[in-house]
Amino acid sequence: MRGNMNNMMKQMQKMQKKMMKAQEELHEMTFEASAGGGMVTVTANGKKEVADVEIKEEVVDPDDIEMLQDLIIAATNDVLKQIDEKTEATMGQFTKGLNMPGMF
Repeated sequence: MRGNMNNMMKQMQKMQKKMMKAQEELHEMTFEASAGGGMVTVTANGKKEVADVEIKEEVVDPDDIEMLQDLIIAATNDVLKQIDEKTEATMGQFTKGLNMPGMF
């Protein structure tokens, strides 16, 4: 029985190392999304930190700031969704079948 427990602990430690490596790789990834046909582009990393926002000059209309705000929100929400999907796909492989509440 003790051998099985030690073996299980070793497997858990190995899985934890793999999870940490996958998470580090995910954090280093770059994600990009645009809105308005490329008029606004948002770039973020896997930590959900926005790294860059590009706005094409022709979309800047002082009389329609709301449209620009909507485009920034749309691009930002899209890039965050991409990060969430990639995180779930990457980290989900470690929790698949474990049925543990609170895990990713």
